[in-house]
Amino acid sequence: MASNQKPVIVRRLSGDWLSGYANPRKLVVDGTLELLDQGGKVIALPLAEIKLASFVRDFGSPGDPAPEKLARKTFAGRPRVAGLMVRITFKDGDMLEGMAANDRTLLDNEGLLLTPPDLRSNVQRIYVPRLAIAELEIISVIHPPKVRVQRVANLQDDLFANLPVSNSRLN
Repeated sequence: MASNQKPVIVRRLSGDWLSGYANPRKLVVDGTLELLDQGGKVIALPLAEIKLASFVRDFGSPGDPAPEKLARKTFAGRPRVAGLMVRITFKDGDMLEGMAANDRTLLDNEGLLLTPPDLRSNVQRIYVPRLAIAELEIISVIHPPKVRVQRVANLQDDLFANLPVSNSRLN
């Protein structure tokens, strides 16, 4: 496995799922998601069939019906990271909240890359194709924390305050 391939679990709109490896930088090619399954075979999945792709830490146990399951699908409070807090309603009625980047990727790509609300779960990032979204709501815009700058006294005024004044030059 190449170092750019990350473990991913792809959940289809039909409810079944596939596990394998994908390159997050080249996830979608010509309207398909390329997945290298655990047997070493490349599978091209059309985006119209995919509900979401979860980048996970591990694949879980073999008999697990939902290894990518999140403990929470909504935020318990206001996130501390900068970005857009969004709520997605899928075509099947399921709902998920996440943090998206506040840049052009929200408009330009064929899907959204989200940070899930529960970072302690198995899921690290979630890719949601636009075709799977029934409704997208921006809940909040969270700006990066401002760096507090302490007021510094005007040093220029104090620079010459303690120098003796010589009258010889004034004449």
